Amino acid sequence: MNEARLTIWGEDACRRVHEATLEVLAETGVDVRYAPAVEVFGRAGAQVDGTRVRIPAHLVEAAIKSAPRGWLLKPRGGDTAPLVLDAQHSYCGTGSDILYICDPDTRERRRVRKADVEGQAALCEKLPNIDFVMSMGLPEDVPQAIDDLAQVDAMLRGTRKPLLVAPRDGHILERMKEMCAAAGEPDSFGIYAMPVPPLMMDEDGASKVIACAELGIPLIWAPAPNAGTTAPASIASVIVVANAETLAGLVLSQAVRAGAPFVWGVGVGAMNMRTMNEVYASAGPIQGYQAQADLARWYGLPSFGYAAHSDSKTLDGQWAAEAAITAVTGLLSRATLLHDVGYLEAGLQSSYESIVFGDELIGYAKAFMGELNVDDEALALDEIKAVGPGGSHLARPYTRKHYRQIWQSDLFDTSRHAHWVEEGSPTLLDRLMARVAELCGEPRSFELGAAAEAELDRILAEVETDRPAD
Repeated sequence: MNEARLTIWGEDACRRVHEATLEVLAETGVDVRYAPAVEVFGRAGAQVDGTRVRIPAHLVEAAIKSAPRGWLLKPRGGDTAPLVLDAQHSYCGTGSDILYICDPDTRERRRVRKADVEGQAALCEKLPNIDFVMSMGLPEDVPQAIDDLAQVDAMLRGTRKPLLVAPRDGHILERMKEMCAAAGEPDSFGIYAMPVPPLMMDEDGASKVIACAELGIPLIWAPAPNAGTTAPASIASVIVVANAETLAGLVLSQAVRAGAPFVWGVGVGAMNMRTMNEVYASAGPIQGYQAQADLARWYGLPSFGYAAHSDSKTLDGQWAAEAAITAVTGLLSRATLLHDVGYLEAGLQSSYESIVFGDELIGYAKAFMGELNVDDEALALDEIKAVGPGGSHLARPYTRKHYRQIWQSDLFDTSRHAHWVEEGSPTLLDRLMARVAELCGEPRSFELGAAAEAELDRILAEVETDRPAD
């Protein structure tokens, strides 16, 4: 294909990392602090010593073979096609569980509320390059006992696009499936879960792995070891630790049910030792994300990566630069699910403007990555000959037919300076704020029916009664 691609690790590097990972799993193992998961590992043939589980290579290889190479994640109506979770397709979406939001009206940084989760989901419903939706907020104004279900409730009321959800544990997944069914499609969500670095699983994560396998819910198992803290200070070594955690989750998933849908998670951290703060958008992690995407593709498994995010605290030049860099590198990785579109402050803050900007950048990256044909129609030799030296193609039928195929931004200013001044010299942020106001001022793209809303209210009330807060 005549299209842009990015690769860091080839066949030999992926095989070497895989062999190193097998050595870690067999000799060091993982600490599994959830008894039902330990039992599953033991029955599958792993070596169990208390909570320490050592996994032989043959179990890992068998799990890789049994994992499905493709799975559908369906929408709940509308024109959105199902997402094909395989190594050949790429989709983009937002992120989860952010504590703060930049208020679109006051511009203040404040805690996220449930209305923000629904509002941002409704915004994503209108954005053409956002394919799946995550909560973009951990709402402070709902009871703790149902904070994860409240996110699902809000997203279901705001969008019909597929959801990725990060619940507190796996014991609630049947109710989440019931909620999605009430909104129109039980198989319209996947679960985002994480091991505990380095090389550990707790009840929250392991119970999600087990429940997803039992219920046939796609599991995104995404590690997060950090160079110099929870992994050695080497990006390659961080990936070995991450791969060991990911493959251990895959073994558990496939031991519960062979063929359970599993998405191989990307995750490399590199804390800034001067600030002692996690960074998302620096070169080291981004390089690691790409290498991990290469590794996932080598396994033939769908993957979970990052795109259009920033470490900036506000909508400034750093934000624009980092969001643009990570949008392009993320799409070039060709990971299956690219999340965290619109993240600010290393995943602590979101904004409506950052989501809209991310959608625009994804459009840019998709255009850059599109196939550049060299067939007769594209080369247009007859046009070149017909116009000849010194001629103009402006009024030609070929131009009228094809010029819209060349991507142009509606947000980036390309006007002449005088026109820009006449318009009030608007900045990128000014244009984004205007776009957000326009989109949010329009009627919703859809409204969930009254019967579905009543069913969601019933489920939330039942769970709040039965489930104790932490």
